[in-house]
Amino acid sequence: MKLDDIIISKAIIETYTKKLLDCLELDVAIVGAGPSGLTAAYFLAKDNKKVGVFERHLSVGGGMWGGGMMFNEIVIQEEGKKLLDEFDVRTHEFQPGYYTADAIECVSSITKSAIQAGTRIFNLITVEDVMLKNERVNGLVLNWSAVELANLHIDPLTIRAKYVIEATGHPTEVLKILEKKAGVKLKTPSGAVEGERPMWAEKGEKLIIENTKEVFPGVWVTGMAANAAFGSPRMGPIFGGMLLSGKVCAQRILSAL
Repeated sequence: MKLDDIIISKAIIETYTKKLLDCLELDVAIVGAGPSGLTAAYFLAKDNKKVGVFERHLSVGGGMWGGGMMFNEIVIQEEGKKLLDEFDVRTHEFQPGYYTADAIECVSSITKSAIQAGTRIFNLITVEDVMLKNERVNGLVLNWSAVELANLHIDPLTIRAKYVIEATGHPTEVLKILEKKAGVKLKTPSGAVEGERPMWAEKGEKLIIENTKEVFPGVWVTGMAANAAFGSPRMGPIFGGMLLSGKVCAQRILSAL
């Protein structure tokens, strides 16, 4: 078969444009394609909700790729193992209650599951603002990550969503936008991002589910962003709480929808 370079370009441009146009109005827009964001996307899409995930980096998976200190293995507890079973990720029992899994297999399998359930993932896109009307977030303002990196003055585009999930992890980028540009009060003790506390895996893993909630009308937090928002400890390379937080976030949004 003879290949035509223009047909290749046309295929990419037309297919991507169609995908993006179809995501201008979503049930749920997820900011950040880490483990909690991807897990939330999987369970929402599995329930036939229209879900788009926007990731500023070239790769998805957040910090899961690197395991602990670039040893690409993760640790997961019994509850989290059940979720990895659903994603068809192999686990190995290290000691009773402690399981290990290959970090690369985890990210790849969760991403594949989310996409095949119906999630659309857009990498290299930065969320630079939110749409805020009647004291509720109802959409996102998007631009290319390259525009941000080059410090170019290029106007963004917008999408509408019934709910937004803040899944940017430690930086809580969406919440910081709300604080800085809108001056609103969040549903946290101080009305602002409390900031994550030092490492304490046991406490952090327990609190992450409690912290997975609507933090501002239209905005839910999941994963490390939830603990950072409400001032709970970080957990390091144990990821059961991340996955469970994503599932719980999806379930609670499904109830709201």
